[in-house]
Order: sequence, then C-alpha cells, then structure tokens
Amino acid sequence: MEKDMIEDKIKIKIALAQTQIIWEDKARNYEIAEKRIEEAVGRKAEAVFFPEMSFTGFSMNTDSTKESGGQTIQRMRALAQQYHVSVGFGWVKDCIEACGKCENHYTVVDSTGRVLSDYAKLHPFSYSGEDLRFQGGNALTHFAINGIPCSNFICYDLRFPEIFQAVSKKAHVIIVPANWPAKRREHWKALLRARAVENQVYILAVNCVGEIGGVVYTGDSCVIDPDGSVMAELSGTEGVLLLELTDDAARFRGEFPVKQDRRETFYAGLL
Repeated sequence: MEKDMIEDKIKIKIALAQTQIIWEDKARNYEIAEKRIEEAVGRKAEAVFFPEMSFTGFSMNTDSTKESGGQTIQRMRALAQQYHVSVGFGWVKDCIEACGKCENHYTVVDSTGRVLSDYAKLHPFSYSGEDLRFQGGNALTHFAINGIPCSNFICYDLRFPEIFQAVSKKAHVIIVPANWPAKRREHWKALLRARAVENQVYILAVNCVGEIGGVVYTGDSCVIDPDGSVMAELSGTEGVLLLELTDDAARFRGEFPVKQDRRETFYAGLL
C-alpha cells in the first residue's frame, strides 16, 4: 500500500499571486485578481492562491470590508469557472448580528466554481487589535485539489504548531495566505520552514507586497518541500510565482518516519 502511494504521484501546477493590495478597494483589487488569474492560466496554472484579505488589505475597518451576501465568493466563483482554474482568496464575513464581530475567512473554489473549503482564521492577531473586531474560528479544514489532500491556515496561525500537526495527519499540502509585515519577515521564513519540516508537508505561502494601509510588506511568498528546502520564492515585487508540485509527501514520510514516534496521548496530558 505505502509503496503504491509513493509511486502513484500526483502533479499540479500552482500559482501564488503576490499582490500589492489597494487599500479597502474591492473593485480595483478584483480587476487586478482577474489579470493575475489570466496570467497564471496562460502559464498553465491549475490553482491560483491570493494573500489574506485579498481584496481589502489587513483592515480593521469592518464597516467597510465586511460581507453578508457572499459578494467576493460569487465574484471568484465566476472567475474560476471562466478560466477553468481553482482559486483561493481571503475576505471578511459579517457575523456582527450573531456575535458582535466579524470573521477573517479564506475560501477555496475549484474550476467549476464549487466551494471546496471555507476556513475562518483560528487566531485573531491581538497585538494589532484584530481580536477586537474579529472572532476566531472553531474548525480545521480539509479538502483536495486534483486529488491532493490539502488544508490551510491564515497568517498569525503560523505561530501555533499544534494545529499544523492536527491537519497534517491527512494533508500533504498546507496553504498559508498572509499579510505578514516586513519587520517580522525573518520570523515568517523560519516558521514556514519549521512547519514544513516538522509536519513533512509542502507549504504554499502567499503574502502581499509593498506599502498597504501604512504597513510595509516584502512578500517572500514561497513553496517549501517536506524536507524544508525552499523550491521557489518571490520577494520585494508583485508577481505570480509558479511551480509544478509533485505530491510525494508520502515518500518523505516513508523514508524518515517521524510521525510514527509521536506520543499524542502524552502530549494531551501536558495541556
């Protein structure tokens, strides 16, 4: 069984759209997104991923950014169908009537426009006041693109390794969209490699770039393999980072079977 899994490798050409998000201007950012999708598909991409809060920037002005009617989802579903490509994107869900706050979401749709995953960020970034405007989600996500088992988190979630261990029991690829500032870029790079190595997964990390809402971002979008090697990276400029990824996570795990030595029951007792 394991031998068959290792030999039966699935390939997918992915694109990470590193954008300079126009502050709180959904209409203009939708136009930019379509151009990036068109460019990626022209280069044979099968899936395109955008940063956190893809079309507004990381804004606390939820009165302006929140959605209750699925505006962004409908727009991206239409583009996914038009260009026959899977798309991942971030947006703000209006939950104020239910709980007094919003949720920071990341949604993935397939090439038919079907919603594969709709994840709410588990850890609002209290250091910046995100917790005052956003409540944390309460669920992990699992989905497949072209048959490859995937999951995703959002930005600050990267600092919490337990959730990566949980999803990597199934996931071979973990997508991490972010608005991660330049002043902590070395944390970004180190933590992404750590999450890849300790979970033996591929990490697809997509960040924004430039000055957005008074904060500077350097991008540093990248693809990291389960051994911690950076396969591709884009820093300091807008662009589409493309890579054909071969899902051979099972090979990495078979050759160096760290996960079989984990002591989940013991760890649970520590908490």
